[in-house]
Amino acid sequence: MTAAQNETSGGAPTPYEAMGGRETFQRLVHLFYQGVAGDELLRPMYPEQDLGPAEDRLRMFLEQYWGGPSDYHEQRGHPRLRIRHAQFRVTQAAAERWLVHMLGAVDQLDLAPEYDAAMREYLTRAAQFLVNTTDDQPIRRELPLA
Repeated sequence: MTAAQNETSGGAPTPYEAMGGRETFQRLVHLFYQGVAGDELLRPMYPEQDLGPAEDRLRMFLEQYWGGPSDYHEQRGHPRLRIRHAQFRVTQAAAERWLVHMLGAVDQLDLAPEYDAAMREYLTRAAQFLVNTTDDQPIRRELPLA
């Protein structure tokens, strides 16, 4: 349902719509990957030469999470974030670098204060959720990457 349809039907816009829809999420993710492209710690976690496919996947995931289109689920199934990231050494340092780039991208969005706070809180939780090893501990590779 679009923001116009929501207003017509009396429903409130989704957070996705209130944040600016696809344009906002494209910008967020593009700005994030500009940071990742030059980051020595994070860049190796993206094996594709072109970051475009990773950019599309993250954008679709975030759009769906915030109430936008369900393209991610339709194309990739359930997010299964821990499983999809299990092949990578996601240390506390990597999570912090990821968060630096994500929050730096959020800084450039000019979101309304309540959405800015919600986005920052979510991204901070997401970064911590994906930590799967300490700096001196190898990860277990028991689960296949889907």
